[in-house]
Amino acid sequence: MNILNSIHNMDVTTFYWLMARKRRQMLTRASRIISMSADGPLYVLIALLLWSFGHSLWTAIIAFGFIVERLLYFVLKRSFKRNRPADILDDFTSFIRPSDQFSFPSGHTSGAFFMAYCLSEWFPEFYMSFYSWSVMVGMSRIFLGVHFPTDTAMGAILGSTCAMLSFEVLV
Repeated sequence: MNILNSIHNMDVTTFYWLMARKRRQMLTRASRIISMSADGPLYVLIALLLWSFGHSLWTAIIAFGFIVERLLYFVLKRSFKRNRPADILDDFTSFIRPSDQFSFPSGHTSGAFFMAYCLSEWFPEFYMSFYSWSVMVGMSRIFLGVHFPTDTAMGAILGSTCAMLSFEVLV
């Protein structure tokens, strides 16, 4: 249990350090836009576009991977039940209303890394752009005050792992 407390204390310290260094108004606006780009509808649109261009295998990879990712995401959320920063830190209010109660892992970050992995497999010349975007999604979730750094790190691992699994199973 001491290891979990140490990780949590490091997470809180890092969270406060990041909050103290951001230009609140400008970065909050940018973080909202970046975070919204990782909402689910964009992924459905990408899958539909790929399917409409005859890439049914790619669409199947996205569908299968997201089903696995969402199942694991919900199991982890309900198992760990980690409260969000605004719920446990004194005098802190997040900049957006989170979509659910718990913070671990970050679903936005998980979805972003899942898509970055998939798109990088299909369009390798743009991998830096895809992964830069996914890192910005994770950072935006921290800057908006709805996740701790380890929430987004686990989201990145979860999304990437589910994408790898999806390719292993379907390709």
